[in-house]
Amino acid sequence: MLLCAVIARAQSGESSAAGTAPRAEVAVYGYEVVASYAHNPAFFTQGLLWHKGELYEGTGRYGESALMKLDLDSGEVKQRIPLSARFFGEGIAVAGERLFQLTWRENTIFEYDVASLERVNSHYLATEGWGATWDGQHLIVSDGSDRLFFLDPDTLVPERVQPVRLNGQPVRNLNELEFINGEVWANVWMSEQIVTIHPESGQVTAVIDLRGLREEAGIRQRDGVLNGIAWDEDNNRLFVTGKLWPKLFEIRIPGMDAIGQ
Repeated sequence: MLLCAVIARAQSGESSAAGTAPRAEVAVYGYEVVASYAHNPAFFTQGLLWHKGELYEGTGRYGESALMKLDLDSGEVKQRIPLSARFFGEGIAVAGERLFQLTWRENTIFEYDVASLERVNSHYLATEGWGATWDGQHLIVSDGSDRLFFLDPDTLVPERVQPVRLNGQPVRNLNELEFINGEVWANVWMSEQIVTIHPESGQVTAVIDLRGLREEAGIRQRDGVLNGIAWDEDNNRLFVTGKLWPKLFEIRIPGMDAIGQ
């Protein structure tokens, strides 16, 4: 509701409260579809990333969770590492030569060798695990609240916790994460928006409004929400998808530097 209100005010030019000076609103961007690719509609997408020319996906649901390497053009699985049925897989992130995969309520982070996808370790996580990304120094994790946790990549212990705010209000349901051009991008669960977040202040700097993309993917079920952001830094390509979506989209953001190119 908060994001919808921000978008409506930005589009109408209204101030945030009657009788007060207009509050500085965050930028709201639309999107254009560059290309669409096949995506398995059985995948309950929890994490998505692009690393060194490869597309990786982490999926959820008990008994179905896995870590996979996918072929972008065909959507076919090139490699699949299943999780035990007692784990619900969540977000994924690469830090150096290590790939981390969160679990939802099992307080466990799995660590893999990114080249082979061999599981090499597991770590304790005190919170729920939702989304994960890497800023070059910290593993950044969301837990479905309005907070981001900045973890030491070796100990997986939080070094700081950053609340996220939009016009002074908490932004909850932060889900799948990606780090793009110095900012954290986050899917907001059960919405059709992505927010971009300044990692030091926790302030939302922009809202990416992806309304209409769900319909373009042909999704009707309630669980089929937007979730999955992957950034190909070398080629300035932005990929998004959702849970149970039969398509993965490459999009551009008109008006946004680099990503709008």
